[in-house]
Amino acid sequence: MTTVAEPALVEHFEATLARHDRIEPRDWMPEAYRATLVRQIAQHAHSEIIGMQPEGNWLTRAPSLRRKAILLAKVQDEAGHGLYLYSACETLGTSRRELTEKLLTGRQKYSSIFNYPTLSYADVGTIGWLVDGAAICNQVPLCRTSYGPYGRAMIRICKEESFHQRQGYELLLTMMRGTDEQRAMVQESVDRFWWPALMMFGPPDADSPNTGQSMAWGIKRNTNDELRQKFVDMSVPQAEALGVTLPDPDLRWNEERQAHDFGQPDWDEFRAVVRGDGPCNAQRIEHRRRAHDDGAWVRAAATAFAARQAGEESR
Repeated sequence: MTTVAEPALVEHFEATLARHDRIEPRDWMPEAYRATLVRQIAQHAHSEIIGMQPEGNWLTRAPSLRRKAILLAKVQDEAGHGLYLYSACETLGTSRRELTEKLLTGRQKYSSIFNYPTLSYADVGTIGWLVDGAAICNQVPLCRTSYGPYGRAMIRICKEESFHQRQGYELLLTMMRGTDEQRAMVQESVDRFWWPALMMFGPPDADSPNTGQSMAWGIKRNTNDELRQKFVDMSVPQAEALGVTLPDPDLRWNEERQAHDFGQPDWDEFRAVVRGDGPCNAQRIEHRRRAHDDGAWVRAAATAFAARQAGEESR
């Protein structure tokens, strides 16, 4: 690409964004835009894959065949979401192998929420309700993101995440109609996951280094704090319907703002988890690394089979 041509390309790129049209893989784009997309989509894809682990912990211990089937279907959906997102990232010229290597070596991150343990079966429902609920708030606007393959992948992902959220809520509702022990289990689970769920949206806008530029490029459509507020306002009436208490003494309705006031998560804890010092960081990556190593023979066999087929076709 010549230097002379680049101003015209920049102008066309910016005009496309101004019209709220999509940037497609063959379109010219600034390298900073490409790098931002790779970082965000890769983090999203890694989160889907790592996010299979906390719930997979309960696959063999779910209390009924129906619950096992529901959980297994959900975990399979998460694998599919990772596949869609890795494929979208590949359209930006980054291979899946490179993305996997960066995850396993700590050069790319995944959502902080998946570094917390699932200590009880109620956590399966709480993850569905709160974690997938937060994901829906975060991801529905991404259906309108400025990069075409990412936005199209998000349409199906959001439909499935919405179903997961309803599944989780239904599980908690069933437990809340059960014994005192089950109700206590649900409340304890909500107490543990509420604050990490609020952290899923990232740091406050004032401390977020990427939000401003991502908003200007149309990659993101809402700021971290806007999405966090939407999630709180959505969750409060659902918690009341469930009969659980959200563990925030500062949570109250603000009539003037027509929204809820709420406390702030422990941002020092958030930064520690992002650095790799959370309760399950080492466990999650070690499990993913072991699975990757165990699957090496499958990748080698698939590559050899593809090469053999290509050779036969050429002859």
